[in-house]
Amino acid sequence: MEIPYLQVNNLNYSISGQTILHDISFKIEKGDILVIIGPNGSGKTTLLKLILGVIKPDKGTILINNRNVKTALGKIAYVPQKFDFDRNTPITVKEFIALEKCGKREHGLRYISDALAQVGMTGKENKKLGVLSGGEFQRLMIARALLHEKELLIFDEPAAGIDLQGEATIYSLISQINQKKGTTCLIVSHELSVVSRFAKQVLCLNKSLVCFGPPQVAITPEVLKNLYGSEAGLYHHHKH
Repeated sequence: MEIPYLQVNNLNYSISGQTILHDISFKIEKGDILVIIGPNGSGKTTLLKLILGVIKPDKGTILINNRNVKTALGKIAYVPQKFDFDRNTPITVKEFIALEKCGKREHGLRYISDALAQVGMTGKENKKLGVLSGGEFQRLMIARALLHEKELLIFDEPAAGIDLQGEATIYSLISQINQKKGTTCLIVSHELSVVSRFAKQVLCLNKSLVCFGPPQVAITPEVLKNLYGSEAGLYHHHKH
């Protein structure tokens, strides 16, 4: 029997006696796109931090390709929701992505150009960071992650603050990377259209596990009500 790529077993985490995550268990296969949804304060970002090894669980285990988090970290790339920088900093796209070291001497300009090409930013190598649109900067952050040829890409609301057209481009890009490279992707998102269009598995989180499964099984009116209560109607997907 093939071992799941990501296994989370009986995960618990609390801060100052307050439960943040309680008894979370799920597993996904290599090449899956898992979308994590839930209201604010439901533990989504905490779950990402635990998978990234930034914090340690009070109880439970996380295995990535049958390895513990510390051993697997070299195979994980993280694309944050926000990356704050001084927009007047005189640094170009090429210079910014070149700052990301991966420990391989051969990863020079050609690999940078390949990564930028994969996200549709060919010809923008010399563009200043400060003049990039929100969508362009997010694509650059994805290119930065691709430079390392990671097995697992983790995205924390990658299209936050981007207009609908840019949002659709970002999620389509993630889907293309997943299909072409077989890269496993974890995405935190509030946008239910993302779930229905791109997810292979959905994890519905509200401190405990509300549901887990493919979109057509996991996303139901009852689940949305359990997740968001009277605000469930606010999370209906937009038409792109």
